[in-house]
Amino acid sequence: MDFELSDEQLAIARMARDFATAELAPFAAQWDREKHFPLEVLHNAGPLGLGGICVGEDVGGSGLGRVDSVVAIEALATGCPSIAAYISIHNMCAWMIDRFGNRQQRERWLPAMTSMGLLGSYCLTEPGSGSDAAALRTRAVLDGEHYVVSGQKQFISGAGAVGIYVVMVRTGRKGQQVSRHL
Repeated sequence: MDFELSDEQLAIARMARDFATAELAPFAAQWDREKHFPLEVLHNAGPLGLGGICVGEDVGGSGLGRVDSVVAIEALATGCPSIAAYISIHNMCAWMIDRFGNRQQRERWLPAMTSMGLLGSYCLTEPGSGSDAAALRTRAVLDGEHYVVSGQKQFISGAGAVGIYVVMVRTGRKGQQVSRHL
């Protein structure tokens, strides 16, 4: 197996590291001290392709793979691990909508998410079970055409500042596979 980065991956790393050096590193300590969530800087990451790294190009994503995503997030972390982690979370949300959403959902949400004009986060962590997806208790029960969600979530990155939340729920009994559609 070849563990060398491709020329394209090296270019991704350079681009993300340059962004981290210019936009993140000079302010990271201050943001942490002040508990500031730098929306303006996050919006600047979108035009670089960092808002939908593994999302299809048909909805504005970069259409890259998981290794490319790791390369980009690792490079961002050189400037600010907290913001790199959030961008990773945003990318997971966009990927979940791309992978499991229907055509209308993909077209409605992903262009704004990939440009980072619309920021996303996911809701997994629960009191009592932490971030163990297999142990989550929040339920979604189909009631007509809509799901009714009951449960509690906590520790949501970007909560209150982002515009879309992907909520992890159980749609069946414990141990069953959850629905693949939003």
